[in-house]
Amino acid sequence: MTSRIWLVIPTYNEAENVDPIVRAVTDEMTKLASGEFRVLVVDDNSPDGTGELADRLASELDTVEVLHRAAKDGLGRAYLAGFEHALARGAELVIEMDADFSHDPKHLGTLLAAAEDADLVLGSRYVPGGEVRNWGVLRKVISRGGSLYARAVLGVGVRDLTGGFKCIHRAVLETIDLTTLRADGYVFQIEVTYRAVRAGFKVREVPITFVDRTAGVSKMSWKIALEAMRLVPSLRRSQTRQLTRS
Repeated sequence: MTSRIWLVIPTYNEAENVDPIVRAVTDEMTKLASGEFRVLVVDDNSPDGTGELADRLASELDTVEVLHRAAKDGLGRAYLAGFEHALARGAELVIEMDADFSHDPKHLGTLLAAAEDADLVLGSRYVPGGEVRNWGVLRKVISRGGSLYARAVLGVGVRDLTGGFKCIHRAVLETIDLTTLRADGYVFQIEVTYRAVRAGFKVREVPITFVDRTAGVSKMSWKIALEAMRLVPSLRRSQTRQLTRS
């Protein structure tokens, strides 16, 4: 089905969250863009039955689709599969968000409004008005420190480079060469934004309140976060090489 706006929600073992998040997103988007949106759940063969629950939602709600992948293969690859699916079906705007309510569907209107004059909109925890709730001090330090580190190494002004609540215009996704993006969580999020900035697209941050999940188990670990930070310098080197070749 062709729609202008696609919301891509990757899932792995989100049986407690998939029904309420899809319904909340659907309700919010019906108010904002009735008839112009689709919700795509990208499930990585969750052993807890998330995919089957998503299928039931798709059979009930005509705005919902499910993309089943064979196995858990990285957050980035799940998003890439969702992006390709959406673009093939005519998406002009693609929104990425988590399934665990850390990204509040009530912020969708703010992202869409900002996308009227920006190519990539980031729901940001670290601009004025943004905040994080229910995180311990150590997690806050690592997250904010990681964003500051990536910002300094890459030489960009974006404050929340590791955030995963984005609204992206089709032209951005078609330009940044999705097939060569790194697939792991934080570094994937950083690279999408960095490549958009380097390609000259207008990137705007809007404040959101990020609330840590209350159901299910987080897929992010300190090992993944630290590995992403280790890879940040390579993002700059690869983009420099590409510009030199061009």
